[in-house]
Amino acid sequence: QVRLVESGGGLVQAGDSLRLSCTASGGTLNMYHMAWFRQDSGTDRDFAEFVALISQGGGTIHADSVKGRFAISRDNAESTVYLQMNSLKPEDTAVYYCAATPEISTHPTNVAIWGQGTQVSVSR
Repeated sequence: QVRLVESGGGLVQAGDSLRLSCTASGGTLNMYHMAWFRQDSGTDRDFAEFVALISQGGGTIHADSVKGRFAISRDNAESTVYLQMNSLKPEDTAVYYCAATPEISTHPTNVAIWGQGTQVSVSR
Protein backbone atom coordinates (compact mmCIF):
# COMPACT_ATOMS: atom_id res chain seq x y z
CA GLN A 1 0.00 0.00 0.00
CA VAL A 2 1.43 3.37 -1.04
CA ARG A 3 1.74 5.90 1.77
CA LEU A 4 2.18 9.61 1.14
CA VAL A 5 4.08 11.90 3.50
CA GLU A 6 4.09 15.67 3.07
CA SER A 7 6.69 18.09 4.37
CA GLY A 8 7.70 21.71 3.95
CA GLY A 9 4.82 23.57 5.54
CA GLY A 10 5.28 26.37 8.03
CA LEU A 11 4.55 29.95 9.04
CA VAL A 12 5.63 32.64 6.61
CA GLN A 13 4.84 36.26 5.80
CA ALA A 14 2.81 37.46 2.85
CA GLY A 15 4.97 37.55 -0.27
CA ASP A 16 7.25 34.74 0.90
CA SER A 17 7.75 31.35 -0.77
CA LEU A 18 7.51 27.74 0.38
CA ARG A 19 8.08 24.42 -1.33
CA LEU A 20 5.99 21.46 -0.24
CA SER A 21 7.19 17.92 -0.87
CA CYS A 22 5.23 14.69 -0.96
CA THR A 23 7.17 11.44 -0.87
CA ALA A 24 5.72 7.99 -1.40
CA SER A 25 6.70 4.89 0.50
CA GLY A 26 5.58 1.31 0.01
CA GLY A 27 5.19 1.71 -3.72
CA THR A 28 5.64 3.93 -6.74
CA LEU A 29 3.78 7.04 -7.84
CA ASN A 30 4.23 6.24 -11.53
CA MET A 31 0.76 4.73 -11.89
CA TYR A 32 -1.03 7.77 -10.42
CA HIS A 33 -1.85 11.28 -11.35
CA MET A 34 -0.80 13.42 -8.40
CA ALA A 35 -2.54 16.43 -6.92
CA TRP A 36 -2.49 18.94 -4.11
CA PHE A 37 -5.62 20.00 -2.27
CA ARG A 38 -6.04 22.38 0.63
CA GLN A 39 -8.54 22.54 3.42
CA ASP A 40 -9.51 25.06 6.05
CA SER A 41 -9.58 23.66 9.57
CA GLY A 42 -12.95 22.28 10.58
CA THR A 43 -14.14 21.42 7.10
CA ASP A 44 -14.70 17.96 5.65
CA ARG A 45 -11.98 16.72 3.28
CA ASP A 46 -14.63 15.88 0.67
CA PHE A 47 -14.92 19.64 0.28
CA ALA A 48 -11.19 20.29 0.07
CA GLU A 49 -10.18 22.92 -2.47
CA PHE A 50 -8.30 21.76 -5.55
CA VAL A 51 -4.90 23.44 -5.93
CA ALA A 52 -2.95 21.65 -8.66
CA LEU A 53 -2.58 18.35 -10.50
CA ILE A 54 0.18 16.74 -12.52
CA SER A 55 -0.63 13.80 -14.76
CA GLN A 56 1.41 10.64 -15.25
CA GLY A 57 2.72 12.23 -18.43
CA GLY A 58 3.65 15.53 -16.78
CA GLY A 59 0.77 17.70 -17.92
CA THR A 60 -0.39 20.17 -15.26
CA ILE A 61 -3.57 21.89 -14.14
CA HIS A 62 -3.56 24.74 -11.63
CA ALA A 63 -6.53 26.36 -9.93
CA ASP A 64 -7.22 29.91 -11.04
CA SER A 65 -6.57 31.14 -7.50
CA VAL A 66 -2.93 29.97 -7.63
CA LYS A 67 -2.15 30.19 -11.33
CA GLY A 68 1.07 32.12 -11.92
CA ARG A 69 2.11 31.76 -8.26
CA PHE A 70 2.19 28.01 -7.59
CA ALA A 71 3.78 25.25 -9.67
CA ILE A 72 3.39 21.49 -9.31
CA SER A 73 6.11 19.11 -10.44
CA ARG A 74 7.06 15.48 -9.97
CA ASP A 75 10.19 13.35 -9.85
CA ASN A 76 9.13 9.77 -10.53
CA ALA A 77 12.63 8.42 -9.89
CA GLU A 78 12.42 9.85 -6.36
CA SER A 79 8.69 9.07 -5.96
CA THR A 80 8.22 12.70 -4.96
CA VAL A 81 5.80 15.45 -5.93
CA TYR A 82 6.45 19.12 -5.23
CA LEU A 83 4.38 22.25 -4.91
CA GLN A 84 6.40 25.44 -5.28
CA MET A 85 4.42 28.30 -3.77
CA ASN A 86 5.51 31.87 -4.46
CA SER A 87 3.97 35.24 -3.58
CA LEU A 88 2.01 33.66 -0.76
CA LYS A 89 -1.09 35.44 0.50
CA PRO A 90 -2.94 35.17 3.84
CA GLU A 91 -5.82 33.48 2.01
CA ASP A 92 -3.44 30.63 1.09
CA THR A 93 -3.45 29.61 4.77
CA ALA A 94 -4.72 26.01 5.01
CA VAL A 95 -3.73 22.41 5.55
CA TYR A 96 -2.25 21.18 2.28
CA TYR A 97 -2.77 17.56 1.29
CA CYS A 98 -0.96 15.48 -1.29
CA ALA A 99 -3.21 13.07 -3.16
CA ALA A 100 -2.90 10.23 -5.63
CA THR A 101 -5.72 9.78 -8.09
CA PRO A 102 -6.31 7.18 -10.80
CA GLU A 103 -8.19 9.76 -12.92
CA ILE A 104 -7.36 13.26 -14.10
CA SER A 105 -9.83 14.93 -11.79
CA THR A 106 -9.93 18.05 -9.68
CA HIS A 107 -12.56 16.66 -7.33
CA PRO A 108 -11.44 15.35 -3.92
CA THR A 109 -13.91 12.45 -3.96
CA ASN A 110 -11.87 10.85 -6.78
CA VAL A 111 -8.72 10.67 -4.66
CA ALA A 112 -7.43 7.15 -4.00
CA ILE A 113 -4.70 7.94 -1.47
CA TRP A 114 -4.32 10.98 0.82
CA GLY A 115 -1.30 12.18 2.71
CA GLN A 116 -1.59 13.31 6.31
CA GLY A 117 -1.40 17.02 5.47
CA THR A 118 0.99 19.85 6.27
CA GLN A 119 -0.02 23.25 7.67
CA VAL A 120 0.78 26.40 5.74
CA SER A 121 0.13 29.68 7.55
CA VAL A 122 0.67 33.06 5.91
CA SER A 123 0.63 36.19 8.05
CA ARG A 124 -0.01 39.73 6.81
